[in-house]
Amino acid sequence: SEAAGNVRVGALTTHAELGASDLVRRHLPLLAEAVPLIAHPAIRNRGTLGGSLAYADPAAELPACCVALDAAIVVRSASAERRIPARQFFTGLYATALAPNELIAAVEFPVLRPGERTAILEIARRSGDYAMAGVTARAKIAGQTIVEPSLVFFGVGDRPVAATKAAAFIAGKAVTPEYVAAAQTALDADLDPPADQHGSPGMKRHLARVLLARVLHRFAGSEEARAA
Repeated sequence: SEAAGNVRVGALTTHAELGASDLVRRHLPLLAEAVPLIAHPAIRNRGTLGGSLAYADPAAELPACCVALDAAIVVRSASAERRIPARQFFTGLYATALAPNELIAAVEFPVLRPGERTAILEIARRSGDYAMAGVTARAKIAGQTIVEPSLVFFGVGDRPVAATKAAAFIAGKAVTPEYVAAAQTALDADLDPPADQHGSPGMKRHLARVLLARVLHRFAGSEEARAA
């Protein structure tokens, strides 16, 4: 449902329902773009938004989308309801700010503002696998200048990682090859990826840098983006 500049999605909404919603495609295109990246149709038909957030897998797409979109997680106990900003909800590996007596009831997403664009990109070994590294991004675009960017990486930490230093460097600049290389350097200060079954910390950093360049070129509408 839509009200007061927000789209509210119930916790038991399946991934497939999320991807098929006209309301989501119109106001939250990042979620619509993320859904096809989630596992396989059988899982998308049964898995839910609330389940993905409560499980809090650091390589999952939807938690990172919620952080990038500044969503609020609505949680309830038998006696009270509260709203937790997505950036505060994920507290560690498979860990959240949910109290033992609370369940996720819904998620409230601010609708996309005029001039804003979003994107999600990931690198996985096979279609349907968890990402070795991924990025969700939101920004206003003025020509080739990126304004007020939000960059959230997944698969490179114990939770969605907001790349605040890279975003601060990017803000207000035009996309050029020199600028992209400098943004990749700034990104190194945001990330401290652990080794996992997919590869080493160095490989994770490399993949994150590649994804950052791709999303910047995509926002700028450059030839590099069309060739990627």
